[in-house]
Amino acid sequence: MAIFDTITREWTYLTNIRKALKRLTAVSPDDPVRLADVIEENVDKHKANVAIRFEDKLFTYRELDERANQYADWALKQGFKPGDAVALFMENKPDYIAIWYGLSKVGVVSALINNSLQGQGLAHCVGISKASAIILGEEQKDLYLSAKDALGEGVAAWTLGFDMDGASAIDPLFPQLSTERPDPSIRAHMRASDLCLYIYTSGTTGLPKAAKLSQVRVLGMMGAFIDSCKITERDRIYVTLPLYHATGGICGVGQALLTGATLILARKFSATHFWEDAVNHKATSFVYIGELCRYLLKTPTHPLERNHSIRKGFGNGLRTEVWQKFVDRFNIPHLVEFYGSTEGNVSFANYDGKIGAVGRLPDYMKDKIKTRFVKFDVAEEKPIRGEDGFCIETEPNEVGEAIGEIADAPRQRFDGYDDPKQTEKKILRDVFEPGDMWFRTGDLMKKDEHGYVYFVDRIGDTFRWKGENVSTNEVAEALASFEGIELPNVYGVAMPETDGRAGMAAVNLKDGELPDWSALASHIDQSLPSFARPIFIRIQPEAETTGTFKFKKVDLVKQGYDITQIEEPVYVRLPHEDTFEPVTQDILTRINSGEISF
Repeated sequence: MAIFDTITREWTYLTNIRKALKRLTAVSPDDPVRLADVIEENVDKHKANVAIRFEDKLFTYRELDERANQYADWALKQGFKPGDAVALFMENKPDYIAIWYGLSKVGVVSALINNSLQGQGLAHCVGISKASAIILGEEQKDLYLSAKDALGEGVAAWTLGFDMDGASAIDPLFPQLSTERPDPSIRAHMRASDLCLYIYTSGTTGLPKAAKLSQVRVLGMMGAFIDSCKITERDRIYVTLPLYHATGGICGVGQALLTGATLILARKFSATHFWEDAVNHKATSFVYIGELCRYLLKTPTHPLERNHSIRKGFGNGLRTEVWQKFVDRFNIPHLVEFYGSTEGNVSFANYDGKIGAVGRLPDYMKDKIKTRFVKFDVAEEKPIRGEDGFCIETEPNEVGEAIGEIADAPRQRFDGYDDPKQTEKKILRDVFEPGDMWFRTGDLMKKDEHGYVYFVDRIGDTFRWKGENVSTNEVAEALASFEGIELPNVYGVAMPETDGRAGMAAVNLKDGELPDWSALASHIDQSLPSFARPIFIRIQPEAETTGTFKFKKVDLVKQGYDITQIEEPVYVRLPHEDTFEPVTQDILTRINSGEISF
């Protein structure tokens, strides 16, 4: 039986990795391969197929293409040229896809902005993309207005579906915008390595970075899970994740656009309506993040939770303790858990369903997949080097940082960020030999004796919550700008039955006076997106720092919000409350038992 399992495992891995590598190596950076050409070719094959099911509306591939052509015509009439950028700031809707697809037809780069940003964070993201226009939905009106002054007059505002003073509306222009495809000669000079999209990733610098996605990289991401999920034009893929995220907005959407399958698009994720929508739309596959699966598990039994057609899906962040429960309860047998960053060259996919693993890297594939795990000094936050000055690979089951060799091959490219300084921070040099360059994932991982790869934790000042990367520096800046709060030390803490880490801050108080907790909560809401808002605040009489004046976090993270281990006061902002209150033994017990869920 063990031999049979081994043969099955190896066959599954080799079959899928061969297809994945073939997709990635089919195009070289200098090839005249463009996203718009590939999608148009697939649209022509499936014109009558339903491309998108959205609420009670259906859109065929022909209709999606015609709408995209109108956005391309709009861009041309506004004077946009190949290489120019437009920021896209709205909730999930079919036009979101039509816009970036349409703009790609004339070589215009779309910057996919997190639709919950506001103020300085929003202005920063638009600014680093050098976008000269922003298209926004009605739900983002107030968020946009909070950043309007910081954006300046160089960014023209366009609205979709509503009117706003100081902005132009796209809707009245549609009758005059052509539904015919723009002249392909407009983009004929473009190559596979040319910029296609900006997608934002949080780092340790306090504000998001704009990851540059080339034409070939976007196409690679769009096709990444077609084979492993066995997607055909008969599938219906349910996407509830935000379209500004690479997982749902590029990989999930790509499964449909490159095969002629149908995309079932939700405005946003709803645990309450998930199964009803899945059944009504006859979904056969879905896209997840770990939080989504955890939320579904915490809901009461639904009469449709096993009477659906979903038999497969892909995503990331599915914790070991959630995985098997999810598969068993909801009868979804085939999940492809993966690991990868928007901008990086390190990625894995778990093809055979090994619980807890994000993928596999057998020793016999090391020559083809240039990913390594190197010993890491957690205190110094950098790889350990041997006496010869080079990095040292980890042993089986030893935790280290995952790195990927940088080269011109499609799988090994690292196009970096809009900011060269941020790009350089992600490059590790002279790793195994003089002059080599490797991409730093910033993630601690380990590989077992069978080659299965497991995610362990993030390095440094970023933690993940609600499916988003939270920058501790950004949160600290927001807290420090509130009167009475000094030296906020921000970190993520683990909570029972919860994916990611909840935000917590240890703060000093000016003159020792407690803040107005309601006013602080209001200030946080105005300064930070919902996923970045700290849940716990710990009062410290003095900040603890290292000899180099870095905040000490190890003990703080270990103690978390456990008041049985902490003599100092700890406050919590409970769900749906607009203030903080002291953590009591009763509250602690209810949080740890899962009765209070964040």
